Amino acid sequence: MATFNKRGYKAPKEKVEKVDNNFIEEDINVDAKDSTTAKAFDALDQSASKAEDFVAKNQKAIIGFLAVVALATVSYLLYQKFIAEPKQEEAANELFVAQQNFKLAVDDATGTKKDSLFKLVLNGAEGKFGVLKIADEYSGSDAANLANYMAGIAYLNTKKYAEAITYLEKFKSDDTMISTLAIGAIGDAYAEQNKSKEALQYYIKAADANKNELTRPRFLLKAGKTALAIGNKADALKYFNDIKDNFEGSLEAQGIEALIGLAQ
Repeated sequence: MATFNKRGYKAPKEKVEKVDNNFIEEDINVDAKDSTTAKAFDALDQSASKAEDFVAKNQKAIIGFLAVVALATVSYLLYQKFIAEPKQEEAANELFVAQQNFKLAVDDATGTKKDSLFKLVLNGAEGKFGVLKIADEYSGSDAANLANYMAGIAYLNTKKYAEAITYLEKFKSDDTMISTLAIGAIGDAYAEQNKSKEALQYYIKAADANKNELTRPRFLLKAGKTALAIGNKADALKYFNDIKDNFEGSLEAQGIEALIGLAQ
């Protein structure tokens, strides 16, 4: 039998039970991770509180420390700008004449002229300081460092070997070529004083410092001759064979067979 809804008829709404929003379930399961997280936050809160307490108690000391750091930084920058840089420039200007005389002495001069030029390098000329004064007056500058090298070579050539060693040992450079030559020159200064063992150490050091085709065979040959002179034939033979095997085209390789024969 068919059932018809009357016009305007509305189905009754379902009865909704009120929910007490204040209801709290007695059995609540707390995730272990939630507990751990809570503990972590508690620990962070405690750490933050301790940090705040520390800052509050030591505020003056912290501000004082920061002020010292700031002052040191500013002082360093001012020193570089107004003292170090002008000092570098002044030292370079003073060194110019000494450099010119050094170049003439090394490249062209001989005999007494060479000695005279090296003395000008050491003591100064044309109203400019010599390298001894520059090394002392402008200590710490690049010019003073180079002055140490030039003084060492000048003393070596004027037969003041102890002084040569003193100044060459002060010289430091990132240029492997010139630093190698300085090491070898110390070896020469010891050799001129008949201190063969010391000379040999520096010749080996120089040979190993820069393994190029110019300086390595040069100092290997000096090391070999020095080792041979003090009776160390095995090492001398090793150095001579190194020249023969690896630097056949070098000047040092000329006559190397005869030296090998002496060392065998």
